Formats: sequence, structure tokens, C-alpha cells
Amino acid sequence: MLKSAIGSIRFTVVSAVLAVAPISVTAETLRDALVGAYNHSGLLEQNRALLRAADEDVAQSVAALRPIINYTASVTRSIQDSRSSFSPTGAVLGSATTDISAGINLSILVWNNGISKLGVEAAKETVLSARQGLISLEQQVLFQAAAAFFNVGREEENVNLLRSNLRLIRQELRAAEDRFEVGEVTRTDVAQAQARLAEARGDLAAAMGGLVSAQEAYAAVVGRKPGNLTQPRRLPKFESNVAQAKKVALRRHPDILQAQHAISAADIVVQQAKRNTSPTVNLTGNVNSSNSVGDSSFSETTTFGLQASGPIYQGGALASQTRAAIANRDSQRGNLRAVADVVGQNVGNAYAQFRVSQAQLEETAIQIQAAQIAYDGVREEATLGARTTLDVLDAEQALLNAQASRISAQADRSIAAYQVLTSLGLMTATNLDLGIQQYDPNAYYNLVKDSPRAKSDRGRKLDKVLRSLQRN
Repeated sequence: MLKSAIGSIRFTVVSAVLAVAPISVTAETLRDALVGAYNHSGLLEQNRALLRAADEDVAQSVAALRPIINYTASVTRSIQDSRSSFSPTGAVLGSATTDISAGINLSILVWNNGISKLGVEAAKETVLSARQGLISLEQQVLFQAAAAFFNVGREEENVNLLRSNLRLIRQELRAAEDRFEVGEVTRTDVAQAQARLAEARGDLAAAMGGLVSAQEAYAAVVGRKPGNLTQPRRLPKFESNVAQAKKVALRRHPDILQAQHAISAADIVVQQAKRNTSPTVNLTGNVNSSNSVGDSSFSETTTFGLQASGPIYQGGALASQTRAAIANRDSQRGNLRAVADVVGQNVGNAYAQFRVSQAQLEETAIQIQAAQIAYDGVREEATLGARTTLDVLDAEQALLNAQASRISAQADRSIAAYQVLTSLGLMTATNLDLGIQQYDPNAYYNLVKDSPRAKSDRGRKLDKVLRSLQRN
């Protein structure tokens, strides 16, 4: 009676967990999950903003090549007190004047050995590098969404499998109790069935917990709880030859392209540093006017000229800057080699994992078939008295394990397939043809690359774009 009561309590707990679990009715495909992750990701939003900041570096570099015009204005009040020693009354004599001055200063870069132009080119290479970094993050976000999608499907199928297993064990327990009543089995057989039922309830409760965790992980990536997931009918296509796949990855993977653009930017910085001893020539112009309030006097001065400046001695700082730039370029070149090694390794690992999961999936089919035959045979022999209840329960557990292995292998193979895409640099919204409005890095760059004025037509367009991005 005590064991029966404990079993009843445990069943009530499991039933309560099942009752509070969310029941989803909305069909949801893998594409829906990927689209949701693309639109939801705060990481992508963060790095899009960083890319726009890099775009502005180009605009600022371009602005340095244009005329610089500044204004100056001042109002000065002067008060002077004096006491005359010849005045019999010792009177204090005072005067006050107010001077107003204004001026406009112009400076145009004439020549600095191309340093400023090189700055523009370096900023452009940095933008291209940042774009590839954004694509790399996009791959990570979309792969996480795909993995979360298949993990939820895995946990849902496990829960359904364990529910079926629980019903089956209840039937075995009832059969054992009926046979015990007529003396065909002993009390031990009934106790074994009761123990296995309690174990099945615990496994189901654990599986429900795993499903909730998988749903939370899905919500964190996609931005909402999963609906009724519809598994894709086929896997994505990719190059079957590993050696050829590595060559493709080394040409087009965003991590490789990001590192290449970083090297180009570093090369340009080295060229700048080597020219840092060159003089700078500016055309300057100044217009200044001044007037005293209450006085009819007025003066205006206009000056134009060429101004040359350059370093004579800076304590070795310029040479150090050149060496530092060269060292940074060498570092970027070493980074490219390291990234290439990692990309190649990731391709090899992804293909190996995919083939392992595919082989495991094929073996589970054989395992399930054999376990099903064994279970049917043991159960039939048990009805004839040639097998015990424990034998039936063990055969049923072997079949359950085989079915669970197949569920896991199916999910692992799907995840491995999309890991292969990621390793090749193909896990992007464009390559997956998600059919959504994607973030266009060229749109913002094209508006700012010429450093438009705030009040120009392009400047007003930029304001609209920024307001739209902030609302989103």
C-alpha cells in the first residue's frame, strides 16, 4: 500500500508538470526561427551600430581634406580709473570702452605627402573588415537559432517517447498484478514492475525539465517561445569533398576576409607612418574686423598666405610610431595565418561530426529493428511462462533506449549539417534565402562617405535613417 501511495504521489507530480507546460498550436518552421533570430538579435544590432561608427571614420577622414572655416567673435569691456594729484578735491577720473571684434579663419590643406588621403583609404579598409565581422556574427546567431530549433524538437520527441513508455509500463504492471492474482507470478514480479514505473515517471519529469530548458534557450535566441515545430524534410546542400570545401572556406569565409582587410588597413597605416616626417603645407586666410562702441573708428584686416610646418625633433617618437605600425601589420599577418588554420580545422571537424552523426543515425535503424524483434519475442515468451516480468521490462527498456538514440542522432545530424554551413561561411541570411529585409551596410555608408553637411539633403536623409534605426 505504501509503495502504491508513493507511486500515486509521483504520478500526480508528473501530471502537474505536464499540465502547466505550455501547449503550442502555432506551426513554426526552421525558417521562422532563423528569421526571428535575425530580427531579434541584440548582438547584431550592437555590431551594426559599431559598423556605422566605422563608416563615420571615413567621413571624418574625408572632411580633413576639405577647407576648414572657423569664426571668432569677442566683446571686451575695459574700465580705467585714475586719480590726479593736481586736483584740489582729489577727484577720481574714469573711462570705459567696449570693443567688438569678429573674424573668419580659413585653412586649406595643400600638401602633406598624401598622409590624409592614406587615412581615408585606411578607414575604408577598416569598414570592409567590420562588415565581414558583422557577417561572422550573423553566422553565429543563425547557427544558434538552428541548434536551438533542433534541440527543442529533440526534447519534444523525447517527452512523447517517455509518455508512451509510461503507458506501456502501466500496462505491464497491470498484467503483472493480474497474473499475481491467479498465481502465475510472484510478488517480486509486481514489485519490479512498480519500480520500473517509478523510474519511468522520474525520467519523464526530467525530460520535461529538459524541454523547458530547451524552450528557454530557443526564446533567448529567437525572441519568443517555440510554437508547434515542423521539422525540415531535407538537409541543406554543401560540397561533399572536404579538401575542396576547405579551399572554398579559405576564399570566402568572413573571418578570412575580415583578417585580409585588417592587413590592408595596417599596410596603409605603415605608409602613413613612414611619411610622418614630411612637412604639411596649408593655405590660410583670415578676415578680422573690430569696432569700439560709441566711437566711429572701425578697422578690418584681411590676410592670406601659405603656412608650412613639420617636425624637427620629437625625441624619437616618430620613428617609434613607424616601428609600432610595422609590428601591428606583422601581427595582422600572423593573425591571418592563425585564422586560416582555425577555419580549415573547423571545416574538417564539422564534416567529421556530420559523417559520424549520419553513421550513428543509420545504426540506430538497425538497433531499433533488432530491439523491436527482441521485445516482441520476450513478451510472447512471457505469456507462455518462459520469461519473467523483469525480462519483459528489460527488453522494453532496450527498445526505448534504441528509439531515444535515434531521436538524438537525428537532431545531431541536423545540427551538424548547419555547422558545416557555418564552417564554410554559408550560414547567412543571403545564402539561406530567408526572404527577409536584410540590413544593408552600403545604404548608410553611401550616405556618409562624402561627409555631408548636417543641413544638406543627404544630411537630412541621414537624420531620417538614424531616427528609424533608433525606433527599431
